[in-house]
Formats: sequence, C-alpha cells, structure tokens
Amino acid sequence: MGGAFLAAAVLARVGARIGLPTIPLFILAGILLGPHTPGFVLVSDPHEMEMLSALGLVLLLFYLGLEFHMDDLKAGGRRMALSGGTYLALNVGAGLGFGFALGWGTSEALVLAGVLGISSSAIVTKVLVDTGRLGNAETKPILGIIVVEDIFLALYLAALQPILSGADSLGSAVLDGGKAFAFLLLLALAARFGTRIVSRLFDTRDDELLVISFLGAAVFMAGVSEWFGVADAIGAFMVGLMLGSTTSGPRILKLVHPLRDAFGAMFFFAFGLSIDPGDLPTVLWPVLAAVAVTLVMNVLAGLGAARIYGFGPGPAANISTTLLARGEFALILATMAAVAGLDERLSPFIAGYVLVLAVLGPLAAGRSGWLARILPGGRAAERAAEPRESTPVG
Repeated sequence: MGGAFLAAAVLARVGARIGLPTIPLFILAGILLGPHTPGFVLVSDPHEMEMLSALGLVLLLFYLGLEFHMDDLKAGGRRMALSGGTYLALNVGAGLGFGFALGWGTSEALVLAGVLGISSSAIVTKVLVDTGRLGNAETKPILGIIVVEDIFLALYLAALQPILSGADSLGSAVLDGGKAFAFLLLLALAARFGTRIVSRLFDTRDDELLVISFLGAAVFMAGVSEWFGVADAIGAFMVGLMLGSTTSGPRILKLVHPLRDAFGAMFFFAFGLSIDPGDLPTVLWPVLAAVAVTLVMNVLAGLGAARIYGFGPGPAANISTTLLARGEFALILATMAAVAGLDERLSPFIAGYVLVLAVLGPLAAGRSGWLARILPGGRAAERAAEPRESTPVG
C-alpha cells in the first residue's frame, strides 16, 4: 500500500512538470506495477486493493455531495432532469446501437449501452477539482447530469442483472428495481427534510469526533446502498448532500479534502491494476470507433445542456469534455459480463475504451477552449472577449 501511494505520487509529480492531469498518471502507475505488465510487480492480486479503491470512490462522491447543495437541486430540478435525460438518451441510445452494430449479441449490446452511456462520477469529480471549476455556472448542470445518471444506474443494474444471470422472471426484475428506487426516494426525502436533525447529530467542536462521524456515516450508508441494489457511491453522495447543508458543512468540506485526495488516488491506481495491456490490440478498432461515437454524443449533449441553461459555447465545451470520461461503472459491467460468460472480447474492449477516455477526458477538459472555438458561436464569442484597441482622439 505504501508503494502504491509513493508510485502514484512520483508519477503525479513528473506529470505536473509537463502539465499532465493526475488521473491518467495514477492509472498508469497501476498498469506499470500490476500483474499484467512485465517487470517489477508491486501488487500481484488487484483484489488486495479492492477495499482501498472502494473507499476512494466513496470519498470522491461524498465530497461531490458536499459541494452540491440542496438549494441548487431544488432550484434546478426540472432543467437538471431535462439535461440529464438528454445526455442519457443520446449516449445510452448510441451505445445500444453501437453494441448491435458490432454483432456480439443482444446481452452484449445491453452491456455496451451502459458502458458507453454513463460517465465516471469519480473522474468527473476529480476533473472539476483539478480544473478549479467547482464554482462555475456550468458545474451545476454537470453535477445534475451525474445525479440523473446515478438514479438511472440503480434502475439499469436492477433490470440488467436478471438478463445476464439468465433469469426469466420479470417479477423478480421489477421487485429489485422497485427496491432500489424506494431506497433512493427515502434518501432523497431524508436529504430534503432531515437537515435539522442531521445538523444536531453532527454538531461538535472537536475535529476528531467530526471526522470519525462523517466518515462512518458515508461508508456505512454506502454499504447499506449496495445492499439495496443501489451503487454504493450514491449512498455516500446523499450523505454528503445532507451534511453539506448543515452548520458543520464548511468544516467537513475542509476536513475531508486530504482524505479524498489520498484514497481517490488509490481508486485510480487500483483501476490501472485491472488493465492487461496485452489484450488491447485485439479490440483496437472497436475501441477507437466507440471513442469517436462518445465524442460526438458528448458534444451534442453538451450543446443541448447549454441551451437548456442558456449558456454559450464556452460552458457547452466544458460540459462536453468534463463528462467525457468513463470509469468505475464500466468496470463493474465488465465484471458482470465475465461472470455471466458473455463474449470474451467484451472485457478487453471495456478496459481499452475506459483507459482511452480516462486519459483523454481530463486532457480534453483542461483544453476545452479549443472545442469552444469550433462550436456554433464560438468564434464570435472569442472576438467579443478580445480587448478592443482604443481609437486616438483628434
């Protein structure tokens, strides 16, 4: 574990000198020191890092919930649902069509719909932090889309599980989906109406007690969420949403910061451990085609969200590039597909696709101005922002 932290830190320091984001470097550290790459192997079994990785994801989404205030959720509910629905319709629809076009099978197409359709909440959170855009106006629709994706994710997984397991009981699938939706509804009601009670429970001047309390609440609720068939990270997100509106919210935000950075790095490192570079050449062309489809769909979804919120080409480019990365959810689907005995090409395809977008996403987000220039109205907005030369008088 110490070697993993140090390896991630060394590569991140090297990358910072040449302007690279930390996320792909943490992933690269995992690839280089994992069991699938020749040379020194630091971690022979990726499952050894599983708990650290899960904790990193929980803390990343908990932090995201702290930043996403209930007032923002209440004020932009309709637009959030519309922009999130648009994003899912474009990307999940394109993913399903792409899956059928590959001809690997119906179950495989349903898996690829989720792989291509849903962004990485962890990477999106890290990109927003690294680029310093948490306070930007377009961050609200970005976070709104993430919330809509997480709700969709719970229902999608509940519906997909019986299909992959070969179950023919529609009632069982409906029951699982209903259980997940009911739990999400309960969490939303608690976040909406339980702020005063939660504020009293967490009210303490002792930083040590506060850290233990919020960390225990976030991790415990993540475990309960998973038991109800909801992604564990959404439970942590909802806890952050509740605590962010309490009197202790600003202190919690400050105290969780170093924990988020440290264990977030382990999440991306563990992701790198799971990638076998030797499998990637066999699915190179499908991966590149899928990346191209995702790029196009994200630009269209970014333009749609910007129009819903009345933003210009700059925010539209930020939305498109920030939501580009795919990550933890795609890996969950890869594991489910392998257990279900689906097409063997599916796992290396998902690994290659996620790796390319995990690297490309943060890089594109940091250079979103290039995309803004070629979007409709981009050139005009750029000229309007340029300082005008003063005209001599007389």
